Amino acid sequence: MKAFLAAHPETARAIQLINAKPFSSGFANATYNSLDAFRFVNAAGASMPVRWSMVTAEPFEPEAPDQATAQDKNYLFDALIARVEQAPLQWHLIVTIGQPDDPTNDATTPWPDNREHVDVGTFTIDHIESETPGNCRDVNFDPLVLPFGIAPSDDPLLSARSAVYSQSFTRRAGEKKEPSAVQTPDTGMGK
Repeated sequence: MKAFLAAHPETARAIQLINAKPFSSGFANATYNSLDAFRFVNAAGASMPVRWSMVTAEPFEPEAPDQATAQDKNYLFDALIARVEQAPLQWHLIVTIGQPDDPTNDATTPWPDNREHVDVGTFTIDHIESETPGNCRDVNFDPLVLPFGIAPSDDPLLSARSAVYSQSFTRRAGEKKEPSAVQTPDTGMGK
């Protein structure tokens, strides 16, 4: 790893940025940021660079120093399931509008904080299902399968992720389907 980071200083800088902020105590109060830039394209063909984040509506709580070592390996999933059983969880889809000089070909470089941020919708989780029926397990999360009006940027990671995810999906499709290590109430095996 030391040799890789020496050869890729942009990765070392990105790791420093990530580690400069505290981790959340769980999935419910975490904000999720896209790694890659995309382009929003209007009907006339004009485009603008964007990145997006799913910003939690829950108050942020930092992870306690011993949180991960003091619990079962599935504690984050178990806590999310328990929290959704109490009340729905929400995240706001925040689109960051880039400027022409913002880098779109390097996911390790953050854009300036003063970019316009637009709240374009709310994502709500109001129940949890197991992956047993394949509702999530048998899906290829390809970042290049995009709806009309959204185009890939020049970020080389998009093509790399698309290829790797396709290979991963093919491998998973050939595996024996084992029960998930994370149990939900609908499986009858909840904790």
